[in-house]
Amino acid sequence: MKIFIAELIGTMTLVLFGCGSAVLAGGEVGQLGIAFAFGLSIVAMAYGIGPISGCHINPAVSFGAFVAGRMTPKEMLTYWAAQFIGALIAAGILYLIASGRAGYDLATNGLGQNGWGPGYLGEYSLTAAFLFEVVATFFFLVVILGSTSKGAPAGFAGISIGMTLVMIHIVGIQVTGVSVNPARSFGPAVIVGGQALTQLWLFLVAPLIGAGIAGFLAKQDLTVNND
Repeated sequence: MKIFIAELIGTMTLVLFGCGSAVLAGGEVGQLGIAFAFGLSIVAMAYGIGPISGCHINPAVSFGAFVAGRMTPKEMLTYWAAQFIGALIAAGILYLIASGRAGYDLATNGLGQNGWGPGYLGEYSLTAAFLFEVVATFFFLVVILGSTSKGAPAGFAGISIGMTLVMIHIVGIQVTGVSVNPARSFGPAVIVGGQALTQLWLFLVAPLIGAGIAGFLAKQDLTVNND
C-alpha cells in the first residue's frame, strides 16, 4: 500500500505540474520552461518517494525494470495501477484549475495532451511521432537503469534522470508534446477525448517498446549493470 500511494502521488505530481506548466503558464515560460517543469518534477519525486517505491511514476519505467529482471509481474501491475490512476486524478485537478480561467476551453486549450499530425504543434507525421517516442524512451530507460544500478554513484540518480527528461522535452515537444510515459498521456487524453483519445494508442505502445529494448539490454549487461 505504501508503494501504491507513493507511485500515485508521484505520478500526480508529474502530470499536474508538467502538463500544468503547458496549460497554465505555457505562454509565460515557453518550451524551455515546460521542459524543466517535467524534469524538475522527476527530481523532486525521486528524493520524495524514491526511498519508498524507487519513483518509477511511469509504466514504461516499470516495464523496463520488469524486462531487466528487477520486478515481478505482480509488482509491475501494482505500479501500473497507481500510475494510471494518479495521472487521471491529476488531469482532473488540472482541468478544474484551468477551467477557472476566463476564456479557457477544453477543446481548444486542452490539458497538455500528446499527439501528432495536422493541427498539433509541429505537425509531425505518425512515423516521426512513433519513432521519436520509441527512441526517446529507450535512451530515457538506459539512463534510469544505469543510474539506479549497483555501480552508479549513490544519490545522483534523481538529478541525472530529471535532466535527461528535460533534454528529451527540449528536443521533442514539437514532435509529440513528449510522452515517454503512457500514464502521462492517459490522464489528459481521457478527459480531453476526441483526437487525443484516438491517438492515445501510440503513447501506450511506443514507450513500452523503447523501454522493453532498454530493459532487455540491461538484463544482458550490454548497456548497464543490472542489480
